[in-house]
Amino acid sequence: MKKQNMMIAVVLAAGLLTSGVVLAADCAIAYTRTACPGQEAESYKKCDGKQSCTETVEAADEAACKAKAIEACANSRFTITKSKVVNAKFDGKAIATDAGNADFCTAYAKVKEEFNQCTK
Repeated sequence: MKKQNMMIAVVLAAGLLTSGVVLAADCAIAYTRTACPGQEAESYKKCDGKQSCTETVEAADEAACKAKAIEACANSRFTITKSKVVNAKFDGKAIATDAGNADFCTAYAKVKEEFNQCTK
C-alpha cells in the first residue's frame, strides 16, 4: 500500500510540473545613456559611472520583456539625461520592437517629451 501511495504522489507531482506552469525567464535590458552637457557623472550614476550597463529582470515571456524594455526608456531627469538607447535579450536571444527596431526607445510613447530636453 505504501508503494502505491508513493507512486500516486510521484505521478501527481510530475503532472503538476508539466501542467503548463509558466516559469519566468531572464530579460536582460541594456541601457546606453547620452548625458546632457556637463552631466555625465550624474547621468551615468545608475550604471556605476559608466555610459552603458545591463540589468537583468524576470519576465514571463518575450512580450513581457519587450514591455519592460519600453518602460526602461522613461526619463524623468530631463536636464541630466539627454537620451537613452535600450536593447533587450529574452532568455539569451536578442529581441526587437514589434516594428523590428533593436532600440526599444523608438517605441516609447513619450520620447519627444522626455528626450533632448537638456535646456528645460
